[in-house]
Amino acid sequence: MTSEKLKSPTALIFDMDGVLIDSEPLHKRAKELAFEEHGIVLPESVYDSYKGRPDATMLPEILTPMGWSADKIAKFSRRKRQFYQEIEHELRAVPGAIDFVRWAATRYKLALATSSTRRNREATLKMLGLGANFTAVVDASGHTRPKPEPEVFLVAIQELGVNAVDCWIIEDSVNGVKAARAAGSIAIAITTTFARGILVEAGAEVVVDSFAELQTILVGTAACT
Repeated sequence: MTSEKLKSPTALIFDMDGVLIDSEPLHKRAKELAFEEHGIVLPESVYDSYKGRPDATMLPEILTPMGWSADKIAKFSRRKRQFYQEIEHELRAVPGAIDFVRWAATRYKLALATSSTRRNREATLKMLGLGANFTAVVDASGHTRPKPEPEVFLVAIQELGVNAVDCWIIEDSVNGVKAARAAGSIAIAITTTFARGILVEAGAEVVVDSFAELQTILVGTAACT
């Protein structure tokens, strides 16, 4: 679908990691540090395959086949979170994200739908100063089936009180795009984490390189309605 054929949305739903904040490198580094303590080195392709998916999915799938117990995995997860929090001060907003959210909040209903923990979600919104802009906020405490399952987005859509087809979901990952499509919404992908071709192949209806580009598209669809 080309941007010219898109209908102006009623609501925008944002992923958080990789969309509003450039956190993927920090999460990866924290996991590398935790794995290093156990002599484990994972190829880049493994990290890429889990972008957009929570640690609660990744860690058991990686460590259980190595013979790790659930208790040992839980301890490892806590260690990874400790590493992440030690470097969390390095977090930065994705360029243009803050201004875009504030602009969009005057025109659309907004929701945040993330697989991140409540603690990380709250810390991020505080850092960005954007909490008041979202009508609905869904994090890992609000759903049990992670992306590419659409549950997190379906919960957000329900809380917004809109139809799925009237929502544009802004994602950065392959699993996120698949989840957005499965929710019945328009999948908008930003190239902060994956290349354009990969996002198109995943099913993104529109791929943008910046929030300025997305804002131009939204203004254009509004002018056509």
